[in-house]
Amino acid sequence: MMRTESGGTTTEERASGGSNGADGPVDFVARVRALGPAFAERAPRHDSEGSFVADNYQDLREAKVFSAIIPSDLGGGGASYAEVAAVIGELARYDGSTALSYAMHTHPVAANVYKHLHGDERSSAALRKIAAGELVIAGTGANDWLRSSGSAVAVEGGYRVTAHKRFVSGSPGADLFVTSAAYQTEEASEVLHFAIPFSTKGVTLLTNWNALGMRGTGSGDVVLDDVFVPEEAIVMRRPAGGWHPMWDVIIPTALPLITAAYVGLAEAAAEVAVEVARSKKAPPAELIGEMRSRLAVAQMALDDMVARNADHSFTPSLEQTDTIFVRKALATEAVKDTVELAAEIVGGSGFYRGHPIERMVRDVRASHFHPLPVRAQRNFTGRLALGLEPI
Repeated sequence: MMRTESGGTTTEERASGGSNGADGPVDFVARVRALGPAFAERAPRHDSEGSFVADNYQDLREAKVFSAIIPSDLGGGGASYAEVAAVIGELARYDGSTALSYAMHTHPVAANVYKHLHGDERSSAALRKIAAGELVIAGTGANDWLRSSGSAVAVEGGYRVTAHKRFVSGSPGADLFVTSAAYQTEEASEVLHFAIPFSTKGVTLLTNWNALGMRGTGSGDVVLDDVFVPEEAIVMRRPAGGWHPMWDVIIPTALPLITAAYVGLAEAAAEVAVEVARSKKAPPAELIGEMRSRLAVAQMALDDMVARNADHSFTPSLEQTDTIFVRKALATEAVKDTVELAAEIVGGSGFYRGHPIERMVRDVRASHFHPLPVRAQRNFTGRLALGLEPI
């Protein structure tokens, strides 16, 4: 097995399995690598302004990267799950915000690929529509977690939804909004999951994203003001609160792709640090060794997460979900350590705004907020081991 010097697999190896578009195999990692230098050049401006990476999104649309993971018989690029994880890691080497936004689009698409491959005709139809229009998705995902926010009221033909959703990454460049809302009946509290166009009357995107890192993701709030959601737009309804089996599909699909963005950032930071160290009279070999060791932990955790997805063929279970949560937590801590050590190796120049290392130090902080944060993961894992409900 081919490995990087730090112990993890190479981008090419993570992409093994290839893709097979309508005109034959498509190398999406190579497409991203060709676009990457322009993304890297724009990154300081987007970070400084806190502006959305709209130009990068346009380039990715034209290269049909947004439909890469959709099977070729549905009009997509036919890329394997592993290849798209490698695409995200490659994007992160040039711009973390673009990589994360793309990951947040790709994971709900990948969940639909899983359902399509397991016989869900609604998902098949949705994927054909996304591929035909190279449509882009943004959603709240696990930010709403088990109960969801907002409220849905039943009306003729559907529901009226009022809600204020936060952290909607990529929303300025998206066509479809995937989210949920609380629905109360006399019998029970439910959560309704639905997808609607961002152009729907009553949907407003706020330009209030002004964060420490990942500043180009456009992760502002989305307000739904008495928005009509037709019954046919409801893709899932579940009891509010406790754990639902849907998460056992979503977590092993979403988290490896999201984690790939942060591991890609760590790989880029390590490369910058080693290059700087080579020019020093007394290279800090021990620090470099520690950095590369921590990077290897992040890479191996990611590699195992991607392998466990098994190209959309995994069997959903609480045990599988727990395994993914554990590896995400391991990768998160190792990524942050890697980038901090890279900053120490680079030295004072990396403390200045505009230096790639300075931006990476801030960007990887966002990894904590994806489910589950480390302490919540430990509680989940511990409760499951004790035979208790995980949440």
